[in-house]
Amino acid sequence: MYCTVDKSHSSGPSATQPRSMKDGIGLPTGVTMREKKSGALSRMQKLKKRLSHSFGRLSVSKEESEEHHHNHGKLPYNGYSDEFLDRLEPNGNIPAGKGDIRYELYNVSGHERVKRQLSVSSDSKLLDDDIREETKVILRPRKPPRPKSEVLLNQGSDHRRTKRYSAFGGDSPFGKSEAYIKLEQLGEGSYATVYKGFSNLQNQVVALKEIRLQEEEGAPFTAIREASLLKELKHANIVTLHDIVHTRETLTFVFEYVHTDLSQYLERHSGGLDPRNVRLFLFQLLRGLSYCHKRRVLHRDVKPQNLLISEIGELKLADFGLARAKSVPSHTYSHEVVTLWYRPPDVLLGSTEYSTSLDMWGVGCIFVEMITGMAIFPGVRDTYDQLDKIFKVLGTPTEEDWPGVTRLPGYKLHKIGQYRARKLGLYWPRLHDVVHGEAMATALLQLDPLKRLGADEAMVHPYFNGLPKKLLELPDDASIFSVEGVHLYQEQYSGIK
Repeated sequence: MYCTVDKSHSSGPSATQPRSMKDGIGLPTGVTMREKKSGALSRMQKLKKRLSHSFGRLSVSKEESEEHHHNHGKLPYNGYSDEFLDRLEPNGNIPAGKGDIRYELYNVSGHERVKRQLSVSSDSKLLDDDIREETKVILRPRKPPRPKSEVLLNQGSDHRRTKRYSAFGGDSPFGKSEAYIKLEQLGEGSYATVYKGFSNLQNQVVALKEIRLQEEEGAPFTAIREASLLKELKHANIVTLHDIVHTRETLTFVFEYVHTDLSQYLERHSGGLDPRNVRLFLFQLLRGLSYCHKRRVLHRDVKPQNLLISEIGELKLADFGLARAKSVPSHTYSHEVVTLWYRPPDVLLGSTEYSTSLDMWGVGCIFVEMITGMAIFPGVRDTYDQLDKIFKVLGTPTEEDWPGVTRLPGYKLHKIGQYRARKLGLYWPRLHDVVHGEAMATALLQLDPLKRLGADEAMVHPYFNGLPKKLLELPDDASIFSVEGVHLYQEQYSGIK
């Protein structure tokens, strides 16, 4: 800002206009002082009053400025910290709704600074035309503007809060270990332990997946992969990642709490599930995978232990530690993925050029398992034992029904038995009890990955004709149980038959 108020006492050649020395204040060019008459204001006092009405308080002395600062305490900027004032809008305007903010004016002659308090509601028309012509305002931040990603908490409060950055970026009350309480251990794996916990931030039960960090190795790559993918996957049938807490010893993922998984659910109802519940679970599994596959994300570890089941029957895909985003052109992937029982034959034979069909084989295995109550291909020794169990049911593949199969590295005739394919209903008669059940299982359990049914195609299979069509139109974040008439049924079986 520039202001033409001159406080010098120079009497040199440049001082062409008379100055009054009575009150020791020099006047702008062309302004003369008159003696104050009784009951009247001098012109200088009128000018100061008009300026005060227009722009608020105007101080021209260090004493006044220091006194004003003293009266307003440690936050001289009308209750806003100087850190907040540094965050000017890109065009230099005062942020909307933040009136009465103090800025600095600079004298055009390079003299002492003149500080004034701007009011957003002030009427600049109160200034005389000649005064306004000479007065030019420039707003200057004390420091460079901060990145837009930094958003201060409780703007306008009289105290500053310590910033805490969560893994999701920006200021957040999340990311603190003291915000969560461990209640009980739910399970333990090779590199992580899962606890039932309570969130003080959200006042709800959560699941805490605590990953132990090695000082030399840092966070496991599977944990980094899982976090990066889950941050981008927001769907009703995919487990929600609430927060990440990073300490020197551990990395903890805070998930929504889901009370059981499909593996435990099957154990409690070991004779097989109600066919109506099978249909609901399968539809939700396909819905979650369809969302992933459209974003070119492969789960790569579809099995009952990784399918969480809520109390109302919501199914959620979990454990994306082996998942990865598939890009094009073709990349090769490790064939050591997917638990053996749910691993597709192309991967068992050593193929590394797989796509979404990898997950769909696991869906077919789980579908039949929910109906029968038993794992359908329970290999016990190695990959060839697993292949043998598959080929006994589906037949040993040849070039005629699966082009290119003989060129896969694991296709060795002396290790592979020769079998003929038979209908699935002969091996699992329960499929005949479900309308279109055998057709759905056959479409999913295709040896050739190119012939395997995709998630989107499977969701419109005749097997789902009994479900409301509205389920296909739901938003990603909406549960299928939000649709009228859709609910979990009581299971009929509680023991092995």
